[in-house]
Amino acid sequence: MRRPSLNYTARKGFTLVEVLIVVVILGILAATVLPQFTSATEDAKESALKQNLQQIRSQIDLYRFQHNGLVPAKGSVVSEVFLKAMLCTTDAAGTSTGVLNPYDPGNGDFGPYLLGQFPPNPFNGKSSVSVTAGGSNPKSMTIGWWYDSTTGQIRPSLPDTMLARDGVTPLNMF
Repeated sequence: MRRPSLNYTARKGFTLVEVLIVVVILGILAATVLPQFTSATEDAKESALKQNLQQIRSQIDLYRFQHNGLVPAKGSVVSEVFLKAMLCTTDAAGTSTGVLNPYDPGNGDFGPYLLGQFPPNPFNGKSSVSVTAGGSNPKSMTIGWWYDSTTGQIRPSLPDTMLARDGVTPLNMF
């Protein structure tokens, strides 16, 4: 009588069940890890927003101090006037020289208050500023910031539905 051979041929590849088990395990891992990355991204954006606002507001306060209580672009509704006041040098009356480099001869006495460009809103990537004289925040994703040229108040231009980490405070109220 002949004995069965113990020679097994090596398998090449995985069975369907093995592949499905691996896919299910990867799906479970992804479902638990991805929300943590999303949360970290939103936290980083909120922190960057607060940091940008702190920088902009402190420079508006410095402008106000150096210009005898006047805020940048006082009473204007033209964005370029505000941006020039913040990004270019100015004289004591607040008139912008249009010069970006504070080390050029013949510049104004003060500024620039922000170097290079206006900081972007981290939630929409926009650096543009909507300037109003006593108006309200447009709360639009197409504009980076809202500035009131009568009070010197600046806020992010974001819809009311975008909330901070606390889940209650709209980001446009920072």
